[in-house]
Amino acid sequence: MAEKRSAGLLLFRERTTPGGTTRGNDPSGTGTGVSAAGPGGAPVSAGVGTGAGARSGAAGLEVLLGHMGGPYWQGRDASAWSIPKGQYTPEETPEAAARREFEEELGLAPPAGRWLPLGEARQSGGKIVTIWALAGDLDTSLVVPGTFTLEWPPHSGRTEEFPEIDRAEWFGIAEAREKLVAGQRVFLDRLVDEVARGLPGA
Repeated sequence: MAEKRSAGLLLFRERTTPGGTTRGNDPSGTGTGVSAAGPGGAPVSAGVGTGAGARSGAAGLEVLLGHMGGPYWQGRDASAWSIPKGQYTPEETPEAAARREFEEELGLAPPAGRWLPLGEARQSGGKIVTIWALAGDLDTSLVVPGTFTLEWPPHSGRTEEFPEIDRAEWFGIAEAREKLVAGQRVFLDRLVDEVARGLPGA
């Protein structure tokens, strides 16, 4: 049996001030100095993250997460959020899947910019998830989540439609660690490490 693989994109940005502006003086508006370019690499489970400037460290980063939709996650907050991602088949490249899933879950295209590979991680259920990070911004008030159908209640013979994510929000790294499902937290550590190294290639 083939391994299940998923790809995603993690947006990150510099933490905003109470006035709504980002700290620092960066013409890109992301706090990273990363200029726009096409995506590169081919991940297995696609996800994009957007973060803060290399000099800010973990305290200066915010990442975009989605609260998983549907009745199983309703009323839960801790470990109930995810990087926008989804499963793909061998007929689709991982980076294409990451972009597609981002657009399907949020209803918006990812910002332009250089995709930073964060590698892959095996989840508790055995699925391999591959994530990229992307420095950029996104207005969560514009999110229009995609939907999925599910038999609900179970064994009722009735199907209902639910949002793939029921809301999207920006979180600092410490709070995001509590919100994210456990298997995806490793990508936050990798993002912080990359930012601390100055986002190679930027």
